[in-house]
Amino acid sequence: MINHVSIGVRDLAKAKRFYDAVLKPLGYACQSESEGSLGYGSKAGIPFWVNTADHPVKADLKSGLHFCFDAESRKAVDAFHAGGLKAGGKDNGQPGIREAYSPTYYAAFLVDPDGYRVEAYCSKKG
Repeated sequence: MINHVSIGVRDLAKAKRFYDAVLKPLGYACQSESEGSLGYGSKAGIPFWVNTADHPVKADLKSGLHFCFDAESRKAVDAFHAGGLKAGGKDNGQPGIREAYSPTYYAAFLVDPDGYRVEAYCSKKG
């Protein structure tokens, strides 16, 4: 249903360090890079864009806005979280099962350097 999502950031280099670190374990990479713009995805397409913006959306942890990325394994979710913390992100939920969602909902949550909430999710057991 959604072709792509774009977010605005203050510091593209800082955002690149963060998104390179969190998306690589999930199998995604920066497929497009130009002045003021980064496009993440795979050879199949670029659904996530990061652009410099004069007025990025204000960070609001209570807004409900977040972006969830699919992960092929729980190990990839763990690597997403660890990489994000090392690259300037803040913990917003350690990797683990979220029983309230489902018995197989394994996820981790971070806040990126600009305040966007991001999640990696895997539904596979083990």
